[in-house]
Amino acid sequence: MREHAVVIAGGGPTGLMLAGELALVGVDVAIVERRPNQEIVGSRAGGLSARTLEVLDQRGVVDRFLAEGQIAQVTGFAVTRLDISDFPTRHNYGLALRQKHIERILAGWVGELPVTIYRGCELTGFVQDDTGVTVELSDDFKLRAGYLVGCDGGRSLVRKIAGIEFPGWDATTSNILAEAEMEVEPPLGVHRTVLGLHAFGREEYEIRDGKVVFASEGPVNVMVTEKSAGGTAEPTLSDFRQALIETCGTDYGIHSLRWISRFTDMSRQAEAYRKGRIFLAGDAAHVHSPVGGQGLNTGVQDAVNLGWKLAQVVKGISPESLLDSYHAERHPVAARVLRTTMAQVALQRTDDRSEALRDIVLELLAMDEPRKKIAAEMSGLAIHYDLGEGHPLLGRRMPDLDLITPDGPLRVNALLRNARAALLNFGTPSSLDITPWSARVQLVEASYDGAWELPALGAVSAPAAVLIRPDGYVAWVGEGKPDGLHEAMTTWFGPPG
Repeated sequence: MREHAVVIAGGGPTGLMLAGELALVGVDVAIVERRPNQEIVGSRAGGLSARTLEVLDQRGVVDRFLAEGQIAQVTGFAVTRLDISDFPTRHNYGLALRQKHIERILAGWVGELPVTIYRGCELTGFVQDDTGVTVELSDDFKLRAGYLVGCDGGRSLVRKIAGIEFPGWDATTSNILAEAEMEVEPPLGVHRTVLGLHAFGREEYEIRDGKVVFASEGPVNVMVTEKSAGGTAEPTLSDFRQALIETCGTDYGIHSLRWISRFTDMSRQAEAYRKGRIFLAGDAAHVHSPVGGQGLNTGVQDAVNLGWKLAQVVKGISPESLLDSYHAERHPVAARVLRTTMAQVALQRTDDRSEALRDIVLELLAMDEPRKKIAAEMSGLAIHYDLGEGHPLLGRRMPDLDLITPDGPLRVNALLRNARAALLNFGTPSSLDITPWSARVQLVEASYDGAWELPALGAVSAPAAVLIRPDGYVAWVGEGKPDGLHEAMTTWFGPPG
């Protein structure tokens, strides 16, 4: 039986990101992935949000994604595009990039780190005890781990075996996604009928002046709304033809199916993200309609929130109680994602009442303040963890400022490349003493002359010092005095060492 500090069930975007986070700080981590390689057929997710790009920037790998994706104002709410080009972030846009490419690039990064991947096998069971978890695999092999994280999707076996409830709302709409050849060229783009939305496109495309321009030939990617939301099994070519005929009046001579899948607007969330030594992240913890594009991004950010906390407990730096903050912080974020997603599904309905509601919402989102508020939320830039009252920065993402330090210019995100916390002192040099934590937290004497701005909130007062967690969120703000600093250091980075 092989042993690892952490075993991750599932090697999709969430599992890969978590493995990378743990490996960066020297934790022995393994992924169990049923696929023999990283290839996926078909893809629901099609891009990265501004906050996810910031997170990847913090780890120094964002350029790998930017090199292959297409920058565009793809942040949106229902059918409304929301411009975030005036937001105070280096990544004031979204990145159009299909999930298969996101996974491939993430896997390439993880492949450069000391991560063990057990491919071609699945988790079939596990038993946890006071000292760890025994994980059973489909090839009759067993692993022993200190902790097990279920990143195994919406039908998570980890969640089911752990006995974690998955309450929520049943589906009201159902859509088929597929790629196939068509004898008759369909009208490319997004269309609306009485049954709902449908869209035709191609794998190859360009974004020109904010508009998608598809290749002129090749297989067609199709999304079509079904008349009934009752189906749960994998759809067939016959189901697909029927849905096309009901929606478009023709099946366009569809043939040579390459892949097909079904998604609904079912919305569910795990009651608990932790049960002892078992954790859930990504779709295993929350599922919803893909409208709005928040699913993959929320999962990746789950991983970044959990990774550094799990690492500190594995290393004996922090007590087990730190792990409870994962659920406390991430559960409300996904609960809000479920609510905004359900609202977007409602706005996409085609009855007269929904049309009237959509018209009103469009009028509101054309105004600056509502646009900024909703766009900040949809792009992940408005995430705010409840870390107490105080400065507006507390619990929010740290802006990636261009700092001046004794060693020269330095970006904030460059401090986070190795997933290590940082304390920025903008006040009197050497006025903050963190000697007992110096092996865990970088102390940087810095200055910054520009404005401090947060998305949607606008300008905030310049702090005297800021304590930044490895996930890029502000854990303490000094406003002239070091009051509470040592308490915050102990809370997040363990007792004095």
